[in-house]
Amino acid sequence: MTKNLMWCYLAHLGYNMWADMDAADIFEGTGSHDIATDYLQFERETWNKVSDKLAKGGCNTIVLDIGEGIVLDSHPEIAVKGSWTKKEVADELSRLRSLGFEVIPKLNFSSSHDEWMGKYSRMLSTSEYYKFCDDVIDEICELFGNPRLFHLGMDEEVASVQGGYTYTVIREGKLYWHDQNRLFKRVEKNGSRPWIWADYIWHTKKREKMFLENMTKDALCSIWYYRDFKVLNDWHDDCWNAYELLEKHGFDQLPAGSNVVMHENLDHIVNHTKKTISPEHLEGFMITTWKAMRKENEAKVLETADIINEVAEKYKGGIY
Repeated sequence: MTKNLMWCYLAHLGYNMWADMDAADIFEGTGSHDIATDYLQFERETWNKVSDKLAKGGCNTIVLDIGEGIVLDSHPEIAVKGSWTKKEVADELSRLRSLGFEVIPKLNFSSSHDEWMGKYSRMLSTSEYYKFCDDVIDEICELFGNPRLFHLGMDEEVASVQGGYTYTVIREGKLYWHDQNRLFKRVEKNGSRPWIWADYIWHTKKREKMFLENMTKDALCSIWYYRDFKVLNDWHDDCWNAYELLEKHGFDQLPAGSNVVMHENLDHIVNHTKKTISPEHLEGFMITTWKAMRKENEAKVLETADIINEVAEKYKGGIY
């Protein structure tokens, strides 16, 4: 029996995933997308165009990166101007589901992408931080009706990614795995399966070893990659090898691409990974554009919708 693959569009309701507002001086006013704002960077008119386009094609899953985008009962202090009420989110979930989408929540708990947490981003691995994580996971799971999957982010927790930040902190070794496994257990307590970015496996050989020794196969793993498979260098080689490593060790995968560099990236990923990931362990594919859902980015986010629809349609008979 052919598995029904997930064809996912990652949309960002909240977009404070990188540097704080004070980092503007470091970026010298370049308008970098990395800098947080005190207002929500998600415009409904643009999103309606994107979601309506997605509904007409092969995309069947919306992954909604929440961040600071909802006024939560447990932690209203992390909301910004324009953050959605829970009623607005519930109405939108109903609309998206009526269009045929499964909607998966995402919150990024990587220390490189946690500016959405406000003050809690500077309380990493403390009792206050753990309570915050528990609270927001529980509340989002309830709001989304105990979703089948919950994406926890966890990508790029390395110092080099935080070069333009005013506050830099990462977890290593046992602490990292303690915190990640704690998040997994909280998600599972709510009846959902944890899902992460799995680039930890390629950062260093030491991290590769730790990943294979500590990572549970109960979680879904996504390797992100945004180029073609023609030009080799050490970094690309590490990314490419990660698909094979995860397959060899029995992990379920959902590869992720983007049009941030090239339009054809997702199609390249499908063609590459069907040679390395078995049907048993392949759950689907995902795309995002790494642009805020705003009018100024409308052409790019609509192009992303076209790509996931086109690739899903191309492989609707199966990729193998």
